[in-house]
Amino acid sequence: MPDTTLLEKVNALSEQTTQLCYHCHKCTSGCPVASEMQYGPDRVLRMVQQDETDRLFGSRDIWLCASCETCGARCPNEIDVARVMDALRQLAAASQSQPKHAIIGEPDSLKFHRLFLFVVQKMGRMHEATLLACYKLWTRHLLADMGSGALMFLKGKVPLLPHRIQGRKDVQKLFERTKAEKEY
Repeated sequence: MPDTTLLEKVNALSEQTTQLCYHCHKCTSGCPVASEMQYGPDRVLRMVQQDETDRLFGSRDIWLCASCETCGARCPNEIDVARVMDALRQLAAASQSQPKHAIIGEPDSLKFHRLFLFVVQKMGRMHEATLLACYKLWTRHLLADMGSGALMFLKGKVPLLPHRIQGRKDVQKLFERTKAEKEY
């Protein structure tokens, strides 16, 4: 993208008009992960408006967003904040930005994000066991969370084998088309 403000980049990628936010805080008050965020969705939108790229990309907030869309459902101006967060993750990933305020032992969020997309691209859907195995190998945190991971497997929360989907090739084509569009 040409040298533009963060606001212009985010608006273009998310197809949202983030300057419509007047910071009523309804998005943050309904966000299920706001308590874990440093700023919360409404302050993230403020940082976008004020072109605070370094401060925003240095926080963990965009990586903690669960994309549950509660924020967008509560927004009186119908801003789809989840799409804004996704656009911010894309921009942060492209700039190789990592959260500066990471907690010790917190996963490497950019690696996790890339692995998540890789698994979806290759399998056509998310498969948690594959994501977990790839993440553990890539970060070399092989034994971290072993107890809770084993418990999840035993309870059947994480299936060992992925379910095959019919449209796997279509999902791969979407990723290829997106990659081709970025190369222009």
